[in-house]
Amino acid sequence: MTQTSLTIWTNAKLPDEAARMLAENIAPHRLIYAAETNPLNLASSQVDANLEQADIAFGQPNAEQAMRLDKLQWIHLTTAGYTAYDRDDFKAALRARGARLTNSSAVYDEPCAQHVLAMMMAFARRLPESLQTQLGDRAWPWAQRRRESFLLNGQTALIFGFGAIAIRLCELLAPFEMNLIGVRRGVKGDEPVKIITDEQIAEFLPQADHIINILPGNDSTTRYFDADKFQRMKPGALFYNLGRGSTVDQEALLAALESGRLAAAYLDVMTPEPLPPDHPLWSAPNCFITPHSAGGQNGEMRDLVMRFLENLRRFTGGEELRNRIV
Repeated sequence: MTQTSLTIWTNAKLPDEAARMLAENIAPHRLIYAAETNPLNLASSQVDANLEQADIAFGQPNAEQAMRLDKLQWIHLTTAGYTAYDRDDFKAALRARGARLTNSSAVYDEPCAQHVLAMMMAFARRLPESLQTQLGDRAWPWAQRRRESFLLNGQTALIFGFGAIAIRLCELLAPFEMNLIGVRRGVKGDEPVKIITDEQIAEFLPQADHIINILPGNDSTTRYFDADKFQRMKPGALFYNLGRGSTVDQEALLAALESGRLAAAYLDVMTPEPLPPDHPLWSAPNCFITPHSAGGQNGEMRDLVMRFLENLRRFTGGEELRNRIV
């Protein structure tokens, strides 16, 4: 594709370093900003008149508006998730005009995978309990703490939503010699671990020590983890959610924690967000919450710009785009 100058729209409110990097490296293309920029990738997007001028959108354009703009030929999202755009009508509209949609999953696979690993190690080594002791009575329960600690070696982890984050997590977990099993709709055959489909879940759920949820949010995954699935889990299993809060029936999760069927839950995503201070998940037994921070790291915005610039080079050079969805 040989294009001399394209108009690139963004509604991302970037820190100074990242904004300079973007502005200095897009020549000969023109950069325009939305009337209202947003520092939060996860915030909903408003209709913006400036988007109508754009050939390329970098950020989070309003989905209803973007699907109607014939001039808009490529959307690069500043998130790994794409719930607002995961619709048949939106994808069909882009395909009809030959437009493309990419996300930033390559920016988030490493921090999210490390976040899951940190959660797994923290519980195995009983770090939350030791912190509570330090902040509480400062007792010295060394025998109990040693007895309750365990190793990840040989345990089974069932990973739902087997994409870039799951692949990187499997690489990080490889030294522990765990039994890693991925769950996805279709088996490609090139996955690094055993893959099962949804039809096999009833067989494998009772075997898993760790159930890791990285599912995207869409109509097919709403409340995917319901009371029946929690009931099928092995007593004492650990549940992790880094996908979307909408994929979990939170009332059923609370019941599983309060009954003791689940040993613990580590949650980075909830419904709603922010989680209200009086929400029962805050005080549920062995429920540990991080504020949708799994994908974060101090170079996040710089890396988002670098990935976009790499794909921009590919787009103008007629090469295949990375992290392509449509």
